[in-house]
Amino acid sequence: MGYKILVYWDITEQQKDSIRSIADSYGCETVFETDLEQAAQEARDADIMYGAKPGPLRVAKNLKWFCTYWAGVNLYLQDGILPNDTCLLSNSSGAYGVSISEHIIMTTLMLMRQYKSYEAILEDTSQSTWAHDLPMHSICGSRITVLGTGDIGSTFAVRARGFEPAVIIGVNRSGKASPVYDRVYRVSELAEVLPDTDLLVMSLPETKETIGIIDREMISLLPKTAYLVNVGRGSAIDEDALVQALNTNHLAGAALDVMRTEPLPADSPLRSAKNIILTPHCAGQMTLDYTKQKSVEMFCEDLKNYLNGRPLVHGVDRKLGY
Repeated sequence: MGYKILVYWDITEQQKDSIRSIADSYGCETVFETDLEQAAQEARDADIMYGAKPGPLRVAKNLKWFCTYWAGVNLYLQDGILPNDTCLLSNSSGAYGVSISEHIIMTTLMLMRQYKSYEAILEDTSQSTWAHDLPMHSICGSRITVLGTGDIGSTFAVRARGFEPAVIIGVNRSGKASPVYDRVYRVSELAEVLPDTDLLVMSLPETKETIGIIDREMISLLPKTAYLVNVGRGSAIDEDALVQALNTNHLAGAALDVMRTEPLPADSPLRSAKNIILTPHCAGQMTLDYTKQKSVEMFCEDLKNYLNGRPLVHGVDRKLGY
């Protein structure tokens, strides 16, 4: 077939061999490059590319299919990134569920079990005695709402089930999802669900419909004892409204791995908000070996599909944005 495949990120030799063996069997050339300037040179005549940084894509005029090892694709939908409307796009949504669901569990427990308050008590060396009686909450018996029921949300729901919550509700566009949820509602019904939510987990992609979806009104519908965890996109939340709700005790706590502006500005009100845990968009990074291996396996699966003229399993609908 003569396709040129450019892989421009740091993967192991064994993972390179997995890709190379498929490419070789179809007569394709495979180039592995981690230097972005060199990758941009190789991209000029590449037919298939697998990476993430947009720079090399801008010069890939012959590109027929781009696979990103990220889950989010909104960057690639901007004008001038992909060469034309017919270029196929796929992502690695499905590789991050394990890593990010564990992050959600971690931050949820930190919030519910008053980690930051107890940390402050421990660090206060002027105290001769420790307080042991701060109020705690538990995932057990909690009413969980998962806004965004894709791989990340559903992988979390599977793991959260082991903590014996009272109910796990899913919310998405279609009102249909995995049977791991007790009930599933459409996004248009979100306002009906929030008042009965103890933990709101957000794992949404960024689309026109999701930007600002948790606004001041929606936040006000949550009980004062509720917690919010966002691992999707920062654009989904009205951050000013969230800060106000936290600082006025109209929300028990929040954990954000994503923010509207990243890196987070030094003067952002989020930094000083009450009962908040902030992490630097690290929940799904490739530092977990499982995540990288899963992404490579997904690319290899679709590489076989593409070279055999079959649809991509992990393809993205560029109009929907996921």
